Amino acid sequence: MSPLPTNRYKNYRFPVEIISHGVWLYFRFCLSYRDVEELLFARGIIMSYEAICKWCVKFGQLYANQLRRRRPRPGDKWHLDEVFLTIHGERHYLWRAVDQDGTVLDISVQRHRHKAAAKRFFRKLLKGCQYVPRVIITDQFKSYGAAKREILAGVEHRQHRYLNNRAENSHQPTRQRERRMQGFKSPGQAQRFLAAYGLIAQHFRPRRHLLPAPVYRQEMRQLFHTWQELTSLPTAA
Repeated sequence: MSPLPTNRYKNYRFPVEIISHGVWLYFRFCLSYRDVEELLFARGIIMSYEAICKWCVKFGQLYANQLRRRRPRPGDKWHLDEVFLTIHGERHYLWRAVDQDGTVLDISVQRHRHKAAAKRFFRKLLKGCQYVPRVIITDQFKSYGAAKREILAGVEHRQHRYLNNRAENSHQPTRQRERRMQGFKSPGQAQRFLAAYGLIAQHFRPRRHLLPAPVYRQEMRQLFHTWQELTSLPTAA
């Protein structure tokens, strides 16, 4: 739960405030590296977009891991879905799990969409969450049922066309970023980016439609305070 050690920023030209702000801009908003470079330039910070790319690769997953440790335990109702990704003309599949509140539990980019792939995703999901859900909800894809009978035999399984809209809607931000990046370069790059992007972007997206304006602003202050702590930023008085 401790913030990142300050020696992780050793030998960097820019201070931690600028590095963490650049990473936040890239993962929080639908921006390219050149867009972030321009936004920082407007504030008098001159750097190349290659430097921002290196910051996001090195620190993005570190920040995301800290956020994962600090967030409350997700819900016990899991929605699972998969969507295809075309990478260099080859079809891959992005497996995603969210809870009943829309919190992203885990993602996995795989080449196949069958029982063995579903089992790998279940194992990865259980290892990351470290608890068993009360119920899982999927579409009518039969591999989910086959994998669930071997790995989550005692868990209730609901399959219906419209019950899984929450998981299907959670793919929309990924599609937006995929278009902005003009496609993913490789399965590994997609896995690395989405693993960090899902946690960082969602951290700053409380369920605004359910919160009165004063409560929403207070919630956002707390979210930014948490971000400052985990990136080793000094907190404003």
